[in-house]
Amino acid sequence: MNTIKIGLLLGALTGLLMLIGGLFGGQQGVVIAFIFAMVMNFGSYWFSDKIVLRMYNAQAVSEHEAPELYATVKNLALKASMPMPRVYIIPGDTPNAFATGRNEQHAVVAVTEGILRILGKDELEGVIAHELTHIRNRDILIGSIAATLAGAIVMLAHMAQWAAMFGGAGRDDDEGGGSNIVGLILMAVLAPIAATLIQMAISRSREYLADAGGAKISGKPYGLASALEKLSRASQTMPMEANPSTAHMFIVNPLTGRSLMNLFSTHPPIEERIARLRSMRPI
Repeated sequence: MNTIKIGLLLGALTGLLMLIGGLFGGQQGVVIAFIFAMVMNFGSYWFSDKIVLRMYNAQAVSEHEAPELYATVKNLALKASMPMPRVYIIPGDTPNAFATGRNEQHAVVAVTEGILRILGKDELEGVIAHELTHIRNRDILIGSIAATLAGAIVMLAHMAQWAAMFGGAGRDDDEGGGSNIVGLILMAVLAPIAATLIQMAISRSREYLADAGGAKISGKPYGLASALEKLSRASQTMPMEANPSTAHMFIVNPLTGRSLMNLFSTHPPIEERIARLRSMRPI
């Protein structure tokens, strides 16, 4: 059922992109928008991991360079019957983590320097297991495609706004010109909101599943719950300098503390996540 839901939501994003294309160029615009969506999806599938790692200046580490972190990832990957992902460390004091990569064979687990300073062994295992679940469930691919489509919709919506402002006046006298301008204006306002809401629905549903899967892999739901508490408090006091388009990737929202961003959070309420984990029995 959840897979069907995700498919419908991704289809809604693609349909919204094609609708904008139709407003711009009629039937030809719909075809161009569809091709554009496919090209964007292809790019996000193959290159999203490299882009986001470079964006945060993440550095690959070996077993010799980070023995405790590397051993934690390796042991949990074995426990989950998964290939060993590459391990990266992100410079910065704000504690957080994310996973990226198009599949289990090309996966990355990245943690900040700050998370290694404040989490205990059980807590770090819970966080890593959460990220491994994202990899196993292919959440990273789904999230990358959703983020790419949402970004394209926002970009086209801005173009629609400028088209309505500067290109619409000369078409007012043409048949149907006025209604087309109204359509462009409505699309410029509503499309970004709709795209964000759809992306939020995709991301939030995957976080609950990753929490449950992480608790199962680590066998320590309380460890993950404690980690989320610490990460949430830290993100309130020192929000991470993160790109909003990648916020959905992190285990806790890196933009927490910015009231406007909280209105469109890609993560479910941290209190609800913690309550669900504390209701689980250690495995």
